Amino acid sequence: MDASIAHETAQRLLRQRNWLALVAGGLTITSVIAISSAATRERELVLVPITGHSLTISSAGVAQEYMELVTRDTALMLLNRSPESLDYWMEQILKLADPKAHGRLKAELIKIVTEQRGSDIAQAFVISSLKIDTHGLTSEVSGTLKTFVGAQVIASEERRFQFQWTYSGLRLSLSGFSQLATDADKNTNQKDVLQ
Repeated sequence: MDASIAHETAQRLLRQRNWLALVAGGLTITSVIAISSAATRERELVLVPITGHSLTISSAGVAQEYMELVTRDTALMLLNRSPESLDYWMEQILKLADPKAHGRLKAELIKIVTEQRGSDIAQAFVISSLKIDTHGLTSEVSGTLKTFVGAQVIASEERRFQFQWTYSGLRLSLSGFSQLATDADKNTNQKDVLQ
């Protein structure tokens, strides 16, 4: 009698062990699938609304709207400067810089800061158009660049500028900047400003 009770108890414990082993195996497989799908899935981040519509960025590639907003803000920050804010100006541009281009951009910015420090020369840029190429990671900004000495406008010229970008993860970074020839100066070659 004791042997049959012991045998029944052992069989019940074996069934419970086998059932728990199957559940543990199923959970392990589910966990591995979930982890691998999370690692290979495109990441997407919803940004705080700064425009009239929702804006997201994704690891699959840069969105047209996002690149347009970053280009607009970068152009305004880069092309509007005064001698009083040169250090802040340079610091903010370098925050946008691609780590691979950081040293080169900083060297070019230091030249500009050195030339303008202590002077009364300031400049302001008014955007008239933007062209965005999300596949080539370039953007082009056209507008009027005004140069001031004190409060006096000494130059007001139509200019075009091109921005080169890198996109890694969810970050769009500035890798280069150059002034392009306009219709008025078609016979001149492209002039590098920060390339």
